[in-house]
Amino acid sequence: MINSNKIKGRMREKNITQAMLANKLNIAQATCCQKLNNLRQMSLDEANAISEYLDIKPEEFGSYFFA
Repeated sequence: MINSNKIKGRMREKNITQAMLANKLNIAQATCCQKLNNLRQMSLDEANAISEYLDIKPEEFGSYFFA
């Protein structure tokens, strides 16, 4: 389960919308919303892409994606 609040907070810091993130992941915005709210499972590839897009440091990865 991902730490939704932490990821959404990072998105606000970077001024990145769900639509922008969905576009980066090449998924529908509704699907992105479900993944961010733990209604759908997120793949490791998606987590890595989000981490890269949000400039999350490797040592912080676990606190965002393994809540």
